[in-house]
Amino acid sequence: MILGFIMGGALGALGGGGSILAVPMLIYIAGESVKVGTTASLVAVGAAALAGAVGHFFSGRVKVGKGVIFGLVGIGGSLLGSSLNKLANPNVLLLLFALFMLFVAIRMLQSKSVPSPRPANAAVTASGGSETIPSVFEPEPLVEVKKTNRIVRVVIAGTIVGFLTGFFGVGGGFVIVPALVLALDFSIQDAIGTSLLVIAVNSVISLSVRLSQTHIDWHVVLIFSIGALIGSVLGTRAASLFQGAALKRAFVILLVVLAMYMGGDSVLRLMHH
Repeated sequence: MILGFIMGGALGALGGGGSILAVPMLIYIAGESVKVGTTASLVAVGAAALAGAVGHFFSGRVKVGKGVIFGLVGIGGSLLGSSLNKLANPNVLLLLFALFMLFVAIRMLQSKSVPSPRPANAAVTASGGSETIPSVFEPEPLVEVKKTNRIVRVVIAGTIVGFLTGFFGVGGGFVIVPALVLALDFSIQDAIGTSLLVIAVNSVISLSVRLSQTHIDWHVVLIFSIGALIGSVLGTRAASLFQGAALKRAFVILLVVLAMYMGGDSVLRLMHH
């Protein structure tokens, strides 16, 4: 329950990224297998994300309709990711997850701010500068999004997020937040709140595929999820009490340490086999 509380608190405070802690916690501390751990994390991540989304919703920071649509366009990616998870060697899956954690850590270190959506009639300055909004979870834009190809960008981003959720059992908030800001003109606050709803939708879709393929220790998962729910709610409320830059740096360090351990462990296991 303590582990779930920590994961949920990170998820609620960051609006994404925190869910990546669920897999190593369930595998290395709770003792679940790789396949079961990545499946069980979907329950905890989905529940924590939904609880966090409710908190943001009552604060007016969740756009339900657009969030659900964004989640649904990732169904194809979710199905593909879930199918590949079933086929992948557990140690290879663990190594790929470690590399994924390093990628997320690097993205968070490189990020500075998310461009504020500029009104259609706003003038562009000679220097090309634009106003920025600081954020606790501050991924930089992956691509410059133009209004004429928003639908394509949303479909691509939604598919990527769905695949990550299905394959690794994570939320993919680091993709969702900038996609919502750049493609749909969300404010950073609305993007963080809505990203939690998208994570919950993707988790349900992926879990519906996985449940018929993997046995889950519901006793462990439910206790972990209860802790995650409590942590998510409190993390959402406490987000404004912490300095975003300090919180992000600490989280990045944790990701790097976990990634190094998981990567080394998976390589050793592969060598022995």
